[in-house]
Amino acid sequence: MSGRKSKSGNGYTTRNKVKLVRGGKPYFDLLLEMINNAVESIHLQTYIFDDDETGQLVAAALKAAVKRKVEVYLLTDGYASKVMSASFIKSLVEAGIHFRFFNPLFKSRHFYFGRRLHHKVTVTDTKYALVGGVNITNRYNDMPVNPAWLDFALYVEGEAARELCILCWKTWKNYPMNMGLTPCELKEINYDDITPGEACEVSMRRNDWVRRKNEISTTYVEMFRTAQSDIVILCSYFLPGRFIRKQLSYAAKRGVKIKVIAAGMSDVKLAKYAERYMYSWLLRHNIELYEYQLNVLHGKIAVCDGKWMTIGSYNINNISAYASIELNMNVRNPSLAAEAERVLLHIAEEDCVRVTREYYLHTNNIFKQFSRWFSYQFIRTIFYLFTFYFKHKR
Repeated sequence: MSGRKSKSGNGYTTRNKVKLVRGGKPYFDLLLEMINNAVESIHLQTYIFDDDETGQLVAAALKAAVKRKVEVYLLTDGYASKVMSASFIKSLVEAGIHFRFFNPLFKSRHFYFGRRLHHKVTVTDTKYALVGGVNITNRYNDMPVNPAWLDFALYVEGEAARELCILCWKTWKNYPMNMGLTPCELKEINYDDITPGEACEVSMRRNDWVRRKNEISTTYVEMFRTAQSDIVILCSYFLPGRFIRKQLSYAAKRGVKIKVIAAGMSDVKLAKYAERYMYSWLLRHNIELYEYQLNVLHGKIAVCDGKWMTIGSYNINNISAYASIELNMNVRNPSLAAEAERVLLHIAEEDCVRVTREYYLHTNNIFKQFSRWFSYQFIRTIFYLFTFYFKHKR
């Protein structure tokens, strides 16, 4: 079978094998396996790439790939990945890795203005890909003392990986006007090893305000409008804007059972206070609410009717909707969606506290309510300004 794309009528590629991957050791074991098995090319694009133990581990695998004559391209966000030391970056470049920061629209020595490269994607040999919310740093890995933050990713083998490779090339080249065909599009790939029983419909979805892409936001609207029975959402920094809240309330009024798994503890305490200000609204609209207790929740995944799902880097808030470059994968496969739903429901039942009206009132008072209201208003303002950053030093 040739490498020519096979698309269904709804824009999904059809010749794909997929697997749900949990963050931590399972994720990094798979990532290292992909890098170690690559024979032609590796694209790794991420928001945070640190030079801690996890970053050094991944960097060593990338350097070893270069020694095998694999072309390696590493693109990291120009703000979040400034944690890397100059000596670490020098070692990457000297090893033969093609490295650069994703640059904003405008910058100076002290600040920059523009988009965040918030997506996290790795593509090897144009056929294998890993997409999710996992950054390359110790917080997302299972370390000897500290377990990983809760996160998920999707492993894809097939046509969708080719589309992701094309996206990586375009992002790496910064979308030049005369780019022409990318190496991914010129390469012939055999998909005969993907049997009809394994084949899965997968679609790449992006949000990028400069490129006028609003596909992930549209996915969530579609989910809320078309759901027949239930929606399960696991999301960090859950602060839906006014339009998404309307869609949530309409779905709940139609009788759709909506469960939201939010963070119990957060690396951004102000965001957590703001989220809790919204709890009363969610509970008034009969949306079941859970707070994850074991660690920081960082995942971004939603399942609709146990039939299809979306997973990636997109948080349900206005930063992801309007300020960041985000990447999700939509999967229409009842088997995988049902598996993902079982995993999420198990997390809700075993690792969360159910936030009921009684629990919320018991843990609230006038001072907490004011601090939550203030945090919510402050965060909303920050969201509108979030394309502006002061540069930070190590």
